[in-house]
Amino acid sequence: MSSYDIRRDFNGDARLIPIAAIAAVIGVLSTGTAWLLLRAIHLFTNLFFFRTLSDAFHTPAAHTLGAWVIAVPVIGGVAIGLIARYGSEQIRGHGIPEAIEAILFNRSAMSPRVAVLKPLASAIAIGSGGPFGAEGPIIMTGGAVGSLIAQHFHVSGAERKTLLVAGAVAGMTAIFGTPIAALLLAVELLLFELRPRSLLPVAVACAVAGFLRPLIMDASPLFPQQSQPMLPIALLSCLIAGVLCGALAWLLSTALYRVEDGFHKLPLHWMWWPAIGGLAVGIGGYLQPRALGVGYDVISDLLQNHLAAGVVVGLLLAKAVIWLLALGSGTSGGVLAPLLMLGAGVGALLGPYLPGGAPSAWPLVCMAATLGGMMRAPIMATVFAYELTHDAQALLPVLTASAVAYGFTVIVMHRSILTEKIARRGRHIYREYGIDPLERHSIDEVMNAEPVAIEAEALAADVLASHFGAAQRHRAYPVTLQGAVIGMLDRAALAAAGRPAARVRELFGVNAPIVALRGETCRTVAIRLAVHGLERIPVVADAASRELVGVVSRSDLIKSTLILHDEENARHRFRRLSLWRGKPE
Repeated sequence: MSSYDIRRDFNGDARLIPIAAIAAVIGVLSTGTAWLLLRAIHLFTNLFFFRTLSDAFHTPAAHTLGAWVIAVPVIGGVAIGLIARYGSEQIRGHGIPEAIEAILFNRSAMSPRVAVLKPLASAIAIGSGGPFGAEGPIIMTGGAVGSLIAQHFHVSGAERKTLLVAGAVAGMTAIFGTPIAALLLAVELLLFELRPRSLLPVAVACAVAGFLRPLIMDASPLFPQQSQPMLPIALLSCLIAGVLCGALAWLLSTALYRVEDGFHKLPLHWMWWPAIGGLAVGIGGYLQPRALGVGYDVISDLLQNHLAAGVVVGLLLAKAVIWLLALGSGTSGGVLAPLLMLGAGVGALLGPYLPGGAPSAWPLVCMAATLGGMMRAPIMATVFAYELTHDAQALLPVLTASAVAYGFTVIVMHRSILTEKIARRGRHIYREYGIDPLERHSIDEVMNAEPVAIEAEALAADVLASHFGAAQRHRAYPVTLQGAVIGMLDRAALAAAGRPAARVRELFGVNAPIVALRGETCRTVAIRLAVHGLERIPVVADAASRELVGVVSRSDLIKSTLILHDEENARHRFRRLSLWRGKPE
Protein backbone atom coordinates (compact mmCIF):
# COMPACT_ATOMS: atom_id res chain seq x y z
CA MET A 1 0.00 0.00 0.00
CA SER A 2 1.35 3.41 -0.91
CA SER A 3 1.98 5.79 1.98
CA TYR A 4 -0.36 8.23 0.24
CA ASP A 5 -3.23 5.79 0.87
CA ILE A 6 -3.03 6.38 4.62
CA ARG A 7 -4.34 9.93 4.23
CA ARG A 8 -7.90 10.43 5.41
CA ASP A 9 -10.32 13.30 6.00
CA PHE A 10 -10.66 12.18 9.63
CA ASN A 11 -8.89 9.89 12.04
CA GLY A 12 -10.77 6.59 11.78
CA ASP A 13 -9.61 5.03 15.07
CA ALA A 14 -11.55 1.82 15.81
CA ARG A 15 -11.74 2.85 19.50
CA LEU A 16 -14.49 5.23 18.43
CA ILE A 17 -17.03 2.38 18.67
CA PRO A 18 -16.42 1.29 22.30
CA ILE A 19 -16.14 4.92 23.45
CA ALA A 20 -19.49 5.68 21.80
CA ALA A 21 -21.00 2.64 23.54
CA ILE A 22 -19.76 3.88 26.92
CA ALA A 23 -21.16 7.32 26.07
CA ALA A 24 -24.58 5.75 25.49
CA VAL A 25 -24.52 4.28 28.99
CA ILE A 26 -23.45 7.65 30.37
CA GLY A 27 -26.39 9.24 28.55
CA VAL A 28 -28.75 6.93 30.44
CA LEU A 29 -27.11 7.69 33.79
CA SER A 30 -27.05 11.47 33.17
CA THR A 31 -30.76 11.40 32.31
CA GLY A 32 -31.46 9.66 35.59
CA THR A 33 -29.27 12.18 37.41
CA ALA A 34 -31.20 15.05 35.83
CA TRP A 35 -34.46 13.49 36.99
CA LEU A 36 -33.11 13.14 40.53
CA LEU A 37 -31.92 16.76 40.53
CA LEU A 38 -35.34 18.06 39.47
CA ARG A 39 -37.05 15.91 42.09
CA ALA A 40 -34.62 17.19 44.72
CA ILE A 41 -35.29 20.82 43.74
CA HIS A 42 -39.04 20.26 44.05
CA LEU A 43 -38.54 18.47 47.36
CA PHE A 44 -36.54 21.29 48.91
CA THR A 45 -38.88 23.94 47.46
CA ASN A 46 -41.85 22.29 49.16
CA LEU A 47 -39.89 21.79 52.36
CA PHE A 48 -38.62 25.37 52.59
CA PHE A 49 -41.67 27.29 51.37
CA PHE A 50 -44.66 25.04 52.08
CA ARG A 51 -43.40 22.87 54.99
CA THR A 52 -44.44 19.67 53.25
CA LEU A 53 -42.45 16.60 52.21
CA SER A 54 -43.34 16.26 48.52
CA ASP A 55 -41.59 16.26 45.16
CA ALA A 56 -44.57 17.79 43.32
CA PHE A 57 -43.85 21.02 41.47
CA HIS A 58 -44.86 24.26 43.18
CA THR A 59 -43.52 27.71 42.41
CA PRO A 60 -41.98 29.44 45.45
CA ALA A 61 -43.86 32.61 44.45
CA ALA A 62 -47.05 30.99 45.80
CA HIS A 63 -45.76 30.84 49.39
CA THR A 64 -47.67 32.26 52.35
CA LEU A 65 -44.70 32.95 54.60
CA GLY A 66 -44.94 36.72 54.47
CA ALA A 67 -41.79 38.46 55.73
CA TRP A 68 -40.44 35.13 57.00
CA VAL A 69 -39.56 34.35 53.39
CA ILE A 70 -36.45 36.51 53.86
CA ALA A 71 -35.00 33.89 56.21
CA VAL A 72 -35.48 30.95 53.84
CA PRO A 73 -32.62 31.70 51.39
CA VAL A 74 -30.37 32.57 54.34
CA ILE A 75 -30.91 29.09 55.79
CA GLY A 76 -30.18 27.61 52.39
CA GLY A 77 -27.01 29.72 52.12
CA VAL A 78 -25.76 28.51 55.50
CA ALA A 79 -26.32 24.89 54.44
CA ILE A 80 -24.44 25.44 51.16
CA GLY A 81 -21.54 27.12 52.96
CA LEU A 82 -21.23 24.17 55.33
CA ILE A 83 -21.33 21.66 52.46
CA ALA A 84 -18.65 23.59 50.58
CA ARG A 85 -16.44 24.03 53.65
CA TYR A 86 -16.56 20.49 54.95
CA GLY A 87 -17.50 18.62 51.78
CA SER A 88 -15.90 20.04 48.63
CA GLU A 89 -15.11 23.61 47.63
CA GLN A 90 -15.62 22.57 43.99
CA ILE A 91 -19.41 22.79 44.43
CA ARG A 92 -19.20 26.60 44.56
CA GLY A 93 -20.12 28.46 41.39
CA HIS A 94 -22.38 27.77 38.45
CA GLY A 95 -20.76 24.61 37.14
CA ILE A 96 -19.65 25.28 33.56
CA PRO A 97 -16.32 27.00 34.43
CA GLU A 98 -15.55 24.17 36.80
CA ALA A 99 -16.25 21.62 34.05
CA ILE A 100 -14.00 23.53 31.63
CA GLU A 101 -11.24 23.70 34.21
CA ALA A 102 -11.43 19.96 34.86
CA ILE A 103 -11.23 19.29 31.11
CA LEU A 104 -8.26 21.53 30.39
CA PHE A 105 -6.22 21.41 33.57
CA ASN A 106 -7.17 18.27 35.50
CA ARG A 107 -7.07 15.61 32.75
CA SER A 108 -10.89 15.46 32.89
CA ALA A 109 -10.78 13.72 36.26
CA MET A 110 -13.56 14.63 38.71
CA SER A 111 -14.20 13.21 42.17
CA PRO A 112 -17.18 11.15 43.40
CA ARG A 113 -17.68 13.74 46.13
CA VAL A 114 -18.50 16.39 43.53
CA ALA A 115 -20.97 14.05 41.82
CA VAL A 116 -22.92 13.75 45.07
CA LEU A 117 -22.50 17.15 46.72
CA LYS A 118 -22.96 19.39 43.64
CA PRO A 119 -26.58 18.37 42.94
CA LEU A 120 -27.36 18.38 46.66
CA ALA A 121 -26.03 21.92 47.13
CA SER A 122 -27.73 23.14 43.95
CA ALA A 123 -31.06 21.60 44.95
CA ILE A 124 -30.83 23.37 48.32
CA ALA A 125 -29.83 26.66 46.65
CA ILE A 126 -32.65 26.62 44.10
CA GLY A 127 -35.15 25.02 46.47
CA SER A 128 -34.59 27.76 49.03
CA GLY A 129 -35.41 30.41 46.43
CA GLY A 130 -32.07 30.93 44.71
CA PRO A 131 -32.59 32.65 41.31
CA PHE A 132 -30.69 30.02 39.37
CA GLY A 133 -31.22 27.40 36.71
CA ALA A 134 -30.64 23.68 36.96
CA GLU A 135 -28.50 23.47 33.82
CA GLY A 136 -25.16 24.52 35.39
CA PRO A 137 -25.39 21.98 38.22
CA ILE A 138 -26.49 19.18 35.89
CA ILE A 139 -23.63 19.98 33.50
CA MET A 140 -21.20 19.72 36.41
CA THR A 141 -22.91 16.63 37.85
CA GLY A 142 -23.36 14.89 34.51
CA GLY A 143 -19.75 15.66 33.72
CA ALA A 144 -18.72 14.11 37.03
CA VAL A 145 -20.75 10.98 36.20
CA GLY A 146 -19.06 10.72 32.79
CA SER A 147 -15.63 11.27 34.30
CA LEU A 148 -16.17 8.67 37.04
CA ILE A 149 -17.36 6.07 34.52
CA ALA A 150 -14.34 6.83 32.31
CA GLN A 151 -11.97 6.41 35.23
CA HIS A 152 -12.98 2.75 35.46
CA PHE A 153 -11.79 2.08 31.91
CA HIS A 154 -8.33 2.08 30.36
CA VAL A 155 -8.80 5.26 28.29
CA SER A 156 -6.68 8.23 27.27
CA GLY A 157 -7.09 11.74 28.60
CA ALA A 158 -8.78 12.79 25.35
CA GLU A 159 -11.27 9.91 25.59
CA ARG A 160 -11.96 10.71 29.24
CA LYS A 161 -12.66 14.31 28.23
CA THR A 162 -15.12 13.09 25.62
CA LEU A 163 -16.99 10.99 28.17
CA LEU A 164 -17.05 13.82 30.70
CA VAL A 165 -18.58 16.15 28.11
CA ALA A 166 -21.00 13.42 27.01
CA GLY A 167 -22.34 13.21 30.57
CA ALA A 168 -22.54 16.98 30.89
CA VAL A 169 -24.53 17.67 27.74
CA ALA A 170 -26.71 14.58 28.12
CA GLY A 171 -27.85 16.08 31.41
CA MET A 172 -28.60 19.38 29.69
CA THR A 173 -30.61 17.52 27.05
CA ALA A 174 -32.63 15.79 29.75
CA ILE A 175 -33.40 19.11 31.49
CA PHE A 176 -34.34 21.22 28.46
CA GLY A 177 -35.10 18.71 25.70
CA THR A 178 -32.53 20.38 23.42
CA PRO A 179 -30.16 17.67 22.13
CA ILE A 180 -28.81 19.64 19.17
CA ALA A 181 -28.15 22.76 21.25
CA ALA A 182 -26.48 20.59 23.88
CA LEU A 183 -24.21 19.11 21.22
CA LEU A 184 -23.36 22.61 20.00
CA LEU A 185 -22.67 23.66 23.58
CA ALA A 186 -20.13 20.85 23.71
CA VAL A 187 -18.51 21.99 20.47
CA GLU A 188 -18.47 25.72 21.26
CA LEU A 189 -17.62 25.56 24.96
CA LEU A 190 -16.40 22.21 26.27
CA LEU A 191 -14.63 19.97 23.77
CA PHE A 192 -12.11 22.48 22.38
CA GLU A 193 -12.01 20.44 19.18
CA LEU A 194 -14.25 19.23 16.38
CA ARG A 195 -13.24 15.64 15.70
CA PRO A 196 -15.20 12.41 15.13
CA ARG A 197 -13.53 10.89 18.21
CA SER A 198 -15.39 13.38 20.41
CA LEU A 199 -18.35 14.49 18.30
CA LEU A 200 -19.82 11.02 17.73
CA PRO A 201 -19.82 9.81 21.38
CA VAL A 202 -21.23 13.14 22.58
CA ALA A 203 -23.94 13.02 19.90
CA VAL A 204 -24.81 9.46 20.97
CA ALA A 205 -25.15 10.55 24.60
CA CYS A 206 -27.39 13.48 23.62
CA ALA A 207 -29.54 11.22 21.45
CA VAL A 208 -29.97 8.70 24.26
CA ALA A 209 -30.94 11.45 26.70
CA GLY A 210 -33.32 12.96 24.15
CA PHE A 211 -35.16 9.67 23.59
CA LEU A 212 -35.35 8.94 27.31
CA ARG A 213 -36.56 12.39 28.32
CA PRO A 214 -40.28 11.67 27.67
CA LEU A 215 -40.04 8.99 30.35
CA ILE A 216 -39.22 11.52 33.06
CA MET A 217 -41.06 14.68 31.95
CA ASP A 218 -43.28 16.23 29.33
CA ALA A 219 -41.81 15.73 25.85
CA SER A 220 -43.25 18.96 24.41
CA PRO A 221 -41.12 22.12 24.00
CA LEU A 222 -40.52 24.03 27.22
CA PHE A 223 -41.86 27.32 25.79
CA PRO A 224 -43.93 26.52 22.67
CA GLN A 225 -44.80 29.47 20.46
CA GLN A 226 -45.06 30.49 16.82
CA SER A 227 -44.03 33.88 15.42
CA GLN A 228 -45.17 35.60 12.27
CA PRO A 229 -42.75 36.29 9.38
CA MET A 230 -40.84 39.55 9.76
CA LEU A 231 -40.49 42.39 7.26
CA PRO A 232 -37.10 43.35 5.76
CA ILE A 233 -36.88 46.37 8.08
CA ALA A 234 -36.59 43.86 10.93
CA LEU A 235 -32.93 43.45 9.95
CA LEU A 236 -32.25 46.88 11.44
CA SER A 237 -34.23 45.95 14.53
CA CYS A 238 -32.17 42.77 14.93
CA LEU A 239 -28.97 44.79 14.75
CA ILE A 240 -30.23 47.13 17.45
CA ALA A 241 -31.42 44.26 19.61
CA GLY A 242 -28.10 42.44 19.18
CA VAL A 243 -26.06 45.46 20.25
CA LEU A 244 -28.29 46.11 23.28
CA CYS A 245 -28.19 42.46 24.34
CA GLY A 246 -24.42 42.42 23.91
CA ALA A 247 -24.24 45.49 26.12
CA LEU A 248 -26.46 43.72 28.67
CA ALA A 249 -24.11 40.72 28.63
CA TRP A 250 -21.13 43.02 29.23
CA LEU A 251 -22.93 44.81 32.05
CA LEU A 252 -24.00 41.60 33.81
CA SER A 253 -20.58 39.95 33.49
CA THR A 254 -18.75 43.05 34.73
CA ALA A 255 -21.17 43.52 37.62
CA LEU A 256 -20.92 39.86 38.63
CA TYR A 257 -17.18 39.93 39.06
CA ARG A 258 -17.25 43.25 40.86
CA VAL A 259 -19.71 41.71 43.29
CA GLU A 260 -17.39 38.74 43.66
CA ASP A 261 -14.47 41.08 44.35
CA GLY A 262 -16.58 42.79 46.99
CA PHE A 263 -17.20 39.49 48.77
CA HIS A 264 -13.46 38.79 48.81
CA LYS A 265 -12.94 42.00 50.78
CA LEU A 266 -15.30 40.95 53.56
CA PRO A 267 -13.68 40.06 56.92
CA LEU A 268 -15.57 36.77 56.95
CA HIS A 269 -14.70 33.25 55.90
CA TRP A 270 -16.12 32.41 52.45
CA MET A 271 -18.29 29.76 54.10
CA TRP A 272 -20.63 32.55 55.25
CA TRP A 273 -20.85 34.38 51.94
CA PRO A 274 -23.76 32.28 50.56
CA ALA A 275 -25.78 33.23 53.63
CA ILE A 276 -25.20 36.93 52.86
CA GLY A 277 -26.19 36.31 49.25
CA GLY A 278 -29.23 34.44 50.58
CA LEU A 279 -30.25 37.51 52.59
CA ALA A 280 -30.28 39.56 49.37
CA VAL A 281 -32.34 36.83 47.69
CA GLY A 282 -34.80 36.83 50.57
CA ILE A 283 -35.29 40.59 50.49
CA GLY A 284 -35.66 40.60 46.70
CA GLY A 285 -38.05 37.66 46.87
CA TYR A 286 -40.14 39.43 49.49
CA LEU A 287 -40.47 42.47 47.21
CA GLN A 288 -40.82 40.45 43.97
CA PRO A 289 -41.89 36.87 44.76
CA ARG A 290 -41.69 35.77 41.13
CA ALA A 291 -37.96 36.52 41.12
CA LEU A 292 -37.42 33.48 43.35
CA GLY A 293 -36.40 30.10 41.97
CA VAL A 294 -35.75 29.01 38.40
CA GLY A 295 -38.61 31.05 36.97
CA TYR A 296 -39.64 29.03 33.91
CA ASP A 297 -43.20 30.28 34.37
CA VAL A 298 -41.96 33.87 34.27
CA ILE A 299 -39.94 33.20 31.11
CA SER A 300 -43.07 31.75 29.50
CA ASP A 301 -45.10 34.83 30.42
CA LEU A 302 -42.39 37.12 29.03
CA LEU A 303 -42.24 35.21 25.75
CA GLN A 304 -46.01 35.43 25.42
CA ASN A 305 -46.08 39.15 26.35
CA HIS A 306 -48.39 38.47 29.28
CA LEU A 307 -46.76 41.00 31.63
CA ALA A 308 -47.16 44.78 31.71
CA ALA A 309 -44.06 46.93 31.17
CA GLY A 310 -44.02 48.16 34.78
CA VAL A 311 -44.16 44.62 36.11
CA VAL A 312 -41.37 43.57 33.76
CA VAL A 313 -39.08 46.39 34.88
CA GLY A 314 -39.56 45.62 38.56
CA LEU A 315 -39.14 41.89 38.03
CA LEU A 316 -35.99 42.28 35.94
CA LEU A 317 -34.33 44.62 38.40
CA ALA A 318 -35.07 42.29 41.30
CA LYS A 319 -33.92 39.20 39.37
CA ALA A 320 -30.70 40.82 38.17
CA VAL A 321 -29.73 42.14 41.61
CA ILE A 322 -30.41 38.96 43.59
CA TRP A 323 -28.85 36.78 40.89
CA LEU A 324 -25.65 38.85 40.85
CA LEU A 325 -25.39 38.96 44.64
CA ALA A 326 -26.20 35.28 45.10
CA LEU A 327 -23.88 34.03 42.36
CA GLY A 328 -21.12 36.41 43.41
CA SER A 329 -21.33 34.98 46.93
CA GLY A 330 -20.13 31.61 45.64
CA THR A 331 -23.33 29.65 46.04
CA SER A 332 -24.27 26.82 43.66
CA GLY A 333 -26.55 27.40 40.67
CA GLY A 334 -26.73 27.81 36.89
CA VAL A 335 -26.72 30.90 34.68
CA LEU A 336 -28.80 29.85 31.67
CA ALA A 337 -32.28 30.26 33.16
CA PRO A 338 -31.54 33.72 34.67
CA LEU A 339 -30.05 34.86 31.37
CA LEU A 340 -33.12 33.61 29.52
CA MET A 341 -35.37 35.60 31.83
CA LEU A 342 -33.31 38.79 31.69
CA GLY A 343 -32.94 38.63 27.91
CA ALA A 344 -36.63 37.91 27.37
CA GLY A 345 -37.49 40.80 29.68
CA VAL A 346 -35.38 43.20 27.64
CA GLY A 347 -37.11 41.96 24.50
CA ALA A 348 -40.53 42.49 26.07
CA LEU A 349 -39.61 46.10 26.83
CA LEU A 350 -38.10 46.75 23.38
CA GLY A 351 -40.77 44.91 21.38
CA PRO A 352 -43.26 47.78 20.97
CA TYR A 353 -40.52 50.05 19.59
CA LEU A 354 -38.75 47.70 17.16
CA PRO A 355 -40.24 47.78 13.63
CA GLY A 356 -40.54 44.86 11.26
CA GLY A 357 -42.10 42.26 13.53
CA ALA A 358 -44.79 41.71 16.10
CA PRO A 359 -43.88 42.79 19.66
CA SER A 360 -44.30 39.19 20.81
CA ALA A 361 -41.35 38.08 18.64
CA TRP A 362 -38.68 40.19 20.30
CA PRO A 363 -38.53 38.53 23.74
CA LEU A 364 -37.36 35.31 22.07
CA VAL A 365 -34.88 37.18 19.87
CA CYS A 366 -33.36 39.08 22.79
CA MET A 367 -33.38 36.01 25.01
CA ALA A 368 -31.20 34.11 22.54
CA ALA A 369 -29.01 37.14 21.79
CA THR A 370 -28.26 37.69 25.47
CA LEU A 371 -27.37 34.03 25.90
CA GLY A 372 -25.21 33.98 22.76
CA GLY A 373 -23.37 37.15 23.74
CA MET A 374 -22.84 36.20 27.37
CA MET A 375 -21.58 32.67 26.66
CA ARG A 376 -19.86 33.49 23.34
CA ALA A 377 -21.82 30.68 21.68
CA PRO A 378 -24.17 32.20 19.04
CA ILE A 379 -24.87 28.98 17.14
CA MET A 380 -25.79 27.13 20.31
CA ALA A 381 -27.99 30.05 21.41
CA THR A 382 -29.83 30.10 18.08
CA VAL A 383 -30.57 26.39 18.05
CA PHE A 384 -31.36 26.45 21.77
CA ALA A 385 -34.05 29.09 21.18
CA TYR A 386 -35.56 27.00 18.39
CA GLU A 387 -35.60 23.76 20.39
CA LEU A 388 -37.15 25.50 23.39
CA THR A 389 -39.99 26.94 21.29
CA HIS A 390 -40.08 25.09 17.92
CA ASP A 391 -40.55 28.55 16.41
CA ALA A 392 -39.02 28.19 12.94
CA GLN A 393 -40.12 31.66 11.83
CA ALA A 394 -37.86 33.21 14.48
CA LEU A 395 -34.70 31.42 13.37
CA LEU A 396 -33.40 34.18 11.09
CA PRO A 397 -33.91 37.12 13.48
CA VAL A 398 -32.61 35.04 16.38
CA LEU A 399 -29.47 34.13 14.42
CA THR A 400 -28.91 37.75 13.37
CA ALA A 401 -29.28 39.22 16.85
CA SER A 402 -27.22 36.45 18.45
CA ALA A 403 -24.38 36.96 15.97
CA VAL A 404 -24.39 40.73 16.56
CA ALA A 405 -24.39 40.28 20.35
CA TYR A 406 -21.57 37.76 20.00
CA GLY A 407 -19.55 40.18 17.87
CA PHE A 408 -20.18 43.00 20.35
CA THR A 409 -18.90 41.01 23.32
CA VAL A 410 -15.89 39.63 21.42
CA ILE A 411 -14.80 43.20 20.68
CA VAL A 412 -15.66 44.74 24.05
CA MET A 413 -14.93 41.90 26.52
CA HIS A 414 -11.61 40.09 26.94
CA ARG A 415 -13.31 37.01 28.38
CA SER A 416 -16.81 35.63 28.85
CA ILE A 417 -18.64 35.11 32.11
CA LEU A 418 -17.50 31.47 31.94
CA THR A 419 -13.78 31.96 31.32
CA GLU A 420 -13.27 35.05 33.51
CA LYS A 421 -13.56 32.93 36.64
CA ILE A 422 -10.89 30.54 35.36
CA ALA A 423 -8.62 33.41 34.29
CA ARG A 424 -8.82 34.82 37.82
CA ARG A 425 -7.24 31.58 38.99
CA GLY A 426 -4.27 32.23 36.72
CA ARG A 427 -5.35 29.97 33.85
CA HIS A 428 -6.05 31.64 30.53
CA ILE A 429 -8.19 29.88 27.92
CA TYR A 430 -8.02 30.58 24.20
CA ARG A 431 -11.29 29.56 22.59
CA GLU A 432 -10.73 30.12 18.87
CA TYR A 433 -10.85 26.98 16.76
CA GLY A 434 -8.76 26.45 13.67
CA ILE A 435 -7.11 23.64 11.75
CA ASP A 436 -3.59 23.12 13.05
CA PRO A 437 -1.20 23.90 10.16
CA LEU A 438 0.73 20.81 11.17
CA GLU A 439 -2.39 18.78 10.36
CA ARG A 440 -3.01 20.46 7.03
CA HIS A 441 0.33 19.43 5.57
CA SER A 442 1.97 16.05 5.13
CA ILE A 443 5.59 15.14 5.68
CA ASP A 444 6.44 14.88 1.98
CA GLU A 445 5.71 18.61 1.64
CA VAL A 446 8.36 19.70 4.15
CA MET A 447 10.95 16.90 4.25
CA ASN A 448 14.42 16.97 2.73
CA ALA A 449 13.89 14.72 -0.28
CA GLU A 450 17.66 14.34 -0.92
CA PRO A 451 18.92 12.97 2.40
CA VAL A 452 22.53 12.17 3.16
CA ALA A 453 22.63 8.59 4.41
CA ILE A 454 25.25 6.39 6.05
CA GLU A 455 25.86 2.90 4.71
CA ALA A 456 25.43 0.23 7.39
CA GLU A 457 28.62 -1.57 6.30
CA ALA A 458 30.81 1.52 6.80
CA LEU A 459 33.37 1.54 9.61
CA ALA A 460 32.51 3.66 12.64
CA ALA A 461 35.85 5.46 12.53
CA ASP A 462 35.35 6.42 8.86
CA VAL A 463 31.83 7.70 9.54
CA LEU A 464 33.06 9.74 12.50
CA ALA A 465 35.60 11.46 10.26
CA SER A 466 33.40 11.89 7.17
CA HIS A 467 30.06 12.86 8.70
CA PHE A 468 30.84 14.20 12.16
CA GLY A 469 34.04 16.10 11.52
CA ALA A 470 34.59 19.81 11.05
CA ALA A 471 32.27 19.87 8.03
CA GLN A 472 29.34 18.21 9.85
CA ARG A 473 26.05 19.34 8.26
CA HIS A 474 23.43 17.58 10.38
CA ARG A 475 23.09 16.35 13.95
CA ALA A 476 22.05 12.87 12.90
CA TYR A 477 21.99 10.80 9.71
CA PRO A 478 19.84 7.85 8.61
CA VAL A 479 21.63 4.52 8.33
CA THR A 480 20.57 2.20 5.49
CA LEU A 481 21.20 -1.49 4.91
CA GLN A 482 20.51 -2.54 1.34
CA GLY A 483 18.33 0.55 0.92
CA ALA A 484 16.25 -0.05 4.06
CA VAL A 485 16.50 2.27 7.05
CA ILE A 486 17.77 0.59 10.23
CA GLY A 487 18.01 3.73 12.38
CA MET A 488 19.50 7.18 12.94
CA LEU A 489 23.07 7.81 14.06
CA ASP A 490 24.45 10.86 15.83
CA ARG A 491 27.87 11.78 17.25
CA ALA A 492 26.90 10.92 20.85
CA ALA A 493 25.78 7.39 19.96
CA LEU A 494 28.86 6.83 17.85
CA ALA A 495 31.21 8.01 20.57
CA ALA A 496 29.38 6.10 23.31
CA ALA A 497 29.84 2.83 21.42
CA GLY A 498 33.64 3.13 21.74
CA ARG A 499 34.21 0.72 18.85
CA PRO A 500 35.92 2.62 16.00
CA ALA A 501 36.68 -0.62 14.11
CA ALA A 502 33.08 -1.85 14.18
CA ARG A 503 30.63 -1.72 11.32
CA VAL A 504 27.87 0.85 11.76
CA ARG A 505 25.17 -1.85 11.60
CA GLU A 506 26.67 -3.48 14.71
CA LEU A 507 25.74 -0.38 16.75
CA PHE A 508 22.01 -1.00 16.28
CA GLY A 509 19.75 -3.50 17.99
CA VAL A 510 17.03 -5.65 16.50
CA ASN A 511 14.13 -3.28 17.26
CA ALA A 512 12.42 -1.61 14.33
CA PRO A 513 13.64 1.98 13.84
CA ILE A 514 11.49 5.01 14.53
CA VAL A 515 10.48 6.35 11.12
CA ALA A 516 7.89 8.55 9.45
CA LEU A 517 5.76 7.79 6.41
CA ARG A 518 5.67 10.50 3.81
CA GLY A 519 1.86 10.52 3.83
CA GLU A 520 1.63 11.20 7.57
CA THR A 521 0.70 14.63 8.83
CA CYS A 522 3.31 16.96 10.24
CA ARG A 523 1.44 16.93 13.55
CA THR A 524 1.68 13.15 13.89
CA VAL A 525 5.41 13.21 13.27
CA ALA A 526 5.93 16.25 15.52
CA ILE A 527 4.34 14.30 18.39
CA ARG A 528 6.59 11.32 17.59
CA LEU A 529 9.68 13.52 17.74
CA ALA A 530 8.59 15.02 21.06
CA VAL A 531 7.71 11.67 22.65
CA HIS A 532 11.06 10.11 21.76
CA GLY A 533 13.15 13.26 22.24
CA LEU A 534 14.43 13.27 18.65
CA GLU A 535 15.70 16.08 16.44
CA ARG A 536 15.46 14.29 13.08
CA ILE A 537 13.65 11.23 11.79
CA PRO A 538 13.97 9.29 8.51
CA VAL A 539 11.04 9.24 6.12
CA VAL A 540 10.34 5.93 4.37
CA ALA A 541 8.19 4.91 1.43
CA ASP A 542 6.27 2.33 3.46
CA ALA A 543 6.56 0.47 6.76
CA ALA A 544 7.34 -2.87 5.10
CA SER A 545 10.29 -1.97 2.86
CA ARG A 546 11.52 1.03 4.93
CA GLU A 547 13.00 2.48 1.73
CA LEU A 548 14.53 5.86 2.55
CA VAL A 549 12.86 8.74 0.69
CA GLY A 550 13.74 11.70 2.92
CA VAL A 551 14.57 13.12 6.32
CA VAL A 552 12.51 15.56 8.37
CA SER A 553 13.70 17.65 11.31
CA ARG A 554 11.99 19.80 13.89
CA SER A 555 12.94 22.91 11.93
CA ASP A 556 11.36 21.43 8.78
CA LEU A 557 8.04 21.07 10.59
CA ILE A 558 7.94 24.81 11.20
CA LYS A 559 7.67 25.37 7.44
CA SER A 560 4.01 24.41 7.53
CA THR A 561 3.26 27.43 9.70
CA LEU A 562 4.64 29.82 7.10
CA ILE A 563 1.58 29.25 4.89
CA LEU A 564 -0.67 30.05 7.85
CA HIS A 565 1.33 33.21 8.52
CA ASP A 566 0.86 34.27 4.91
CA GLU A 567 -2.89 33.58 5.07
CA GLU A 568 -3.30 35.55 8.29
CA ASN A 569 -1.05 38.53 7.61
CA ALA A 570 -0.19 38.98 3.92
CA ARG A 571 -2.68 41.18 2.04
CA HIS A 572 -2.96 40.97 -1.72
CA ARG A 573 -5.04 42.68 -4.36
CA PHE A 574 -5.66 40.63 -7.47
CA ARG A 575 -8.07 42.97 -9.25
CA ARG A 576 -8.79 46.68 -9.16
CA LEU A 577 -12.34 47.90 -9.13
CA SER A 578 -12.95 50.11 -12.17
CA LEU A 579 -16.04 51.57 -13.77
CA TRP A 580 -14.34 51.46 -17.19
CA ARG A 581 -13.67 48.31 -19.19
CA GLY A 582 -11.04 50.08 -21.22
CA LYS A 583 -9.35 53.41 -21.64
CA PRO A 584 -11.76 56.29 -22.16
CA GLU A 585 -11.63 57.80 -25.60
